[in-house]
Amino acid sequence: MSKPINLHEYEQQAMTLLEGPTCDYYAGGCEDEVTLRANLQSFEQVRLRPRFLVDVREVSTATTLLGKPLDSPILVAPSAYHGLAHAEGECETARGVAQAGSLFTVSTLATRSLEEVAAAAECPLWFQLYVYRDRSVSERLIARAEAAGYQALMLTIDRPWLGRRERELRSGFGVPAHLSMANFRDVPAAQNYRRAGPNALPDPKADMFDAGLNWESIAWLRSVTSLPIIVKGILTAEDAVLAAQAGAAAVVVSNHGGRQIDGTVTTLEALPEVATALADSACEIYIDGGIRRGSDALKALALGAQAIMLGRPVLWGLAVAGSAGVADVLTIMQRELQRSMALCGRPNLASIDRSLVRPSGMLF
Repeated sequence: MSKPINLHEYEQQAMTLLEGPTCDYYAGGCEDEVTLRANLQSFEQVRLRPRFLVDVREVSTATTLLGKPLDSPILVAPSAYHGLAHAEGECETARGVAQAGSLFTVSTLATRSLEEVAAAAECPLWFQLYVYRDRSVSERLIARAEAAGYQALMLTIDRPWLGRRERELRSGFGVPAHLSMANFRDVPAAQNYRRAGPNALPDPKADMFDAGLNWESIAWLRSVTSLPIIVKGILTAEDAVLAAQAGAAAVVVSNHGGRQIDGTVTTLEALPEVATALADSACEIYIDGGIRRGSDALKALALGAQAIMLGRPVLWGLAVAGSAGVADVLTIMQRELQRSMALCGRPNLASIDRSLVRPSGMLF
């Protein structure tokens, strides 16, 4: 196979290399997958308004997030079970992220422990948190993340129950026996979570994660960590305001890649109202879902995002070429963003604003 030159080609090659159930797990959404498709389509509904005769000999994508400088606003979103794509799992992903000079958000549901990933990483790390029913288990995870040098906690709030992912049910997807939830090696009950078979999707009453979280849970989280807290799963202005009021340093506009509830607004549709709601707040705004081109990233930045998070494309790169593939996916996106900025007369991120975009329909 020839080397992919864009993220779509990485997807095509990855799907030929991965086993069927793994393809269904990585590619699928919930129920009819309306939101999964719409996440991609919504970017097609926004048009760029380029300005010319602007000096773009130098185009910088440099930014600062949570007080830390980064070369690019293209980050790696949390996603589970990287061991399905590569034997070294999240450790190999971290190596690729470092090569690209990006930042990696490591999932609670990783197949390598947060300490193993930190030892392999030469890049900034954030830790994505699902809260275990036994809060002491989560508190131990948080303490471990702090000790290992993670720089922020990302609380995912859009998974009180697991969405009905019918592709996975049809294929009987489950985590293979040779892989484990590495962050829960001291929790025996967690080791059978999402094994293959007719009960691959856990019953909500037996799920290991806490479905009773509420906005007061942010206060509990703040009481057990000094790390900045990022709230992932925001789709409305109302929840964005509540997150900021609860002390979140940032929010991620996300619908879980269309994997939780079908028929929601897309992330790009939700972004403008979230940006408006937080316009006078210090709370930062990130976005994931459906971003496949640098021009998509540029549209999201114009509509109020300060960073773009890639999930599935990073897994495709990992499956195709390990750390080199991860680095290439991130580099392709960063270079496409830089080129799009140049061709639109926007030499730096500060020059990007809503005047750059126009909807082709009723998107915003």
